[in-house]
Amino acid sequence: MDNFTLRPATETEFSQIQDLIRLVGINPTGLDWKRFIVIVNAEGGVLACGQIKPHGQEVRELASIAVTPEMQGRGLARRIIEHLLSSSPRPLHLMCRSGMGALYEKFGFRAIAYEEMPKYFQRMSKLAGLASILMHSGDSLLVMKLE
Repeated sequence: MDNFTLRPATETEFSQIQDLIRLVGINPTGLDWKRFIVIVNAEGGVLACGQIKPHGQEVRELASIAVTPEMQGRGLARRIIEHLLSSSPRPLHLMCRSGMGALYEKFGFRAIAYEEMPKYFQRMSKLAGLASILMHSGDSLLVMKLE
């Protein structure tokens, strides 16, 4: 049995969180160690992380869900997501690559149209669309909502 601990992040783990976010290639902005939940191994290494990121008073985002590549497929992301959802008010939004939508649907999220998005997500959607065109990427940005 693996010896992992799920708990709030500490300030000393912030550089590990930043490194993990960069390693998996997700949005590196808006990272505040005080909002993060981490899963660590017995040696204190951060294996997975996630946060609820506020955008003003009313809008919150499930964000920065990341798992080290060697630990992917072992349920760590699910544990982080379930923990964050258990204590977060609704509605809750998220942004992900379109290929990840099915994962979040399992937790009750649904894709939303541009017109339903809060302004922050509309701006990000436009930027992602432009970046996708410039990079000839087949993946697009998906904005989802949990009521």
